[in-house]
Amino acid sequence: MTDLLRRLLRTPQGAIGSALLLLLLLLCIAGPALAPRDPEAIDFLGRFRPPGAENWLGADQLGRDVLSRLMTGARATIPLALLATLLGTLAGAVIGTLSAYLGGRWDEAIMRNIDAVMAIPGLLLALLLVSSLGKGSLNATLAIAVAFTPGMARVTRSVALNVRAQDYVKAALARGEGSLFIVLREMLPNVVGPVVVETTIRVAFAVMLFATMSFLGLGAQPPAPEWGLMVAEARRFVHQAPWIILAPALAIAVTAIAFNLLGDGLRDALNPRDER
Repeated sequence: MTDLLRRLLRTPQGAIGSALLLLLLLLCIAGPALAPRDPEAIDFLGRFRPPGAENWLGADQLGRDVLSRLMTGARATIPLALLATLLGTLAGAVIGTLSAYLGGRWDEAIMRNIDAVMAIPGLLLALLLVSSLGKGSLNATLAIAVAFTPGMARVTRSVALNVRAQDYVKAALARGEGSLFIVLREMLPNVVGPVVVETTIRVAFAVMLFATMSFLGLGAQPPAPEWGLMVAEARRFVHQAPWIILAPALAIAVTAIAFNLLGDGLRDALNPRDER
């Protein structure tokens, strides 16, 4: 683990991505405590106040401090995106590994169903699921997890097919181990590397999907300081007070960039050929 971290930080993208993620982690943990003002405090006399000493990033249409809402909203955006990605990754990894292990007709049947689901764009599938389940952050999390599952299953299967031919899997079969044991204990841990890289990249998409659903009114609901919802509420006032929409939009962009950079860094760090 120490060697992996050293190789990760040795790459520019890994170092920058890790630094940005540490900052985002700090916001998730201590953002509400560090916020200079109450993110829900309404001040009609301060509506559309431009950035300055009183409000560093300005005030929104209700006079609420944009910086405080931004710092508090990190806790409402990033952990849910991580949870959705982890749920989708876990489900997809199990399905993909099981499909590679079973092979034959079972593999064909599972993968054709996965292909059928993948034919639906991820955003459209997530929107359909949220529309069926109802509005809310939890339902949006489940919808994104389901939308990510087919792609993760396809990625995992491609790696697990190589693992299936390894000697330790054949040894487990010779010992008479059950299918569930082989899939969970022998194959799944050995497909972690590529899956982790894919997961970090998909977190960026999850953040943007959450923002999109909140923008459309299907995710977080007012007055939650969720970044996508902040963008949706500010779009009517973009010409009057552009700082209201720029701050959360930049936060979403920086978060997506951070996870993409981390994914690139992990890809290089997990590649033995890059050790030299």
